[in-house]
Amino acid sequence: MANIHSLDPSASPLDYFGWELRRQREANDLKQGQLGDIIFCTGSLVGQIETTKKIPTRDFAERVDAALGTDGVFSRLVGLVLRSQLPTWFQPYAEMEARAAYISTYQAQLVYGLLQTEEYARAVLATGQPDDLEGLVAARLERQRILERERPPLAWVILDEAALYRPIGGRDVMRNQLGRLLDCPGHRWTRVQVLPFTAGEHASLDGSFTVMRFNEDPDIIYTEDLISGHMTASPETIREASRRYAHLQAAALSVEDSAALINRVMEERYGDRSRPEERAVA
Repeated sequence: MANIHSLDPSASPLDYFGWELRRQREANDLKQGQLGDIIFCTGSLVGQIETTKKIPTRDFAERVDAALGTDGVFSRLVGLVLRSQLPTWFQPYAEMEARAAYISTYQAQLVYGLLQTEEYARAVLATGQPDDLEGLVAARLERQRILERERPPLAWVILDEAALYRPIGGRDVMRNQLGRLLDCPGHRWTRVQVLPFTAGEHASLDGSFTVMRFNEDPDIIYTEDLISGHMTASPETIREASRRYAHLQAAALSVEDSAALINRVMEERYGDRSRPEERAVA
């Protein structure tokens, strides 16, 4: 096991978290197992986090703050730790996303990341066979916290109907995910529209994109290819993206009709099937 004293607290947010956790624990004259008992986890987990073998969760950080009386130090630090687990190429986007006042996105294949359930996100992220899947899942859930702010960004999401039918993670995962989408109409800052198959050819057959608007900074458009993401503030590109998004909104179902379609797909495709599925007999 790595020696915690060999960690350089300036090397990364994760290193600093582990170094500070060890320092604060010892200042309170607690062994790893004793701290674990107080915060309802194992001493082994405390040790793994202290040596950067495990990524701390927000719940862990909040429990440590309460146990050690650290006045929210670890709760504030864990956000930096989790964001640092995002792919390097994605981190600039996540930083801009957290600052945006208005987000409008079209997603051709998947549910938008800020609206994904934990299980759906895990199934999506697992396809890349990452070394630390749980760290990536925790980082994605941390991104979603911007929607819980007192004044979150206004998020307008257009999902291709295909995203409702692609069974990511299996039936139960999809049912819960579509249920999450049905909660959006009750959220004054989030709107979801579905672009139906009947729309045929449309303004973004090239794929997904996201436009972010800010209170003071220029608008930004974000796109992804197979291995990386790209942001630009080019006025011409922004105008073209805005034009396409307007056409997508016009072709999409209304928010109310979108919710009705999501509910219908949830019940008909991913509903409870108490009887074994019938199999065709040759």
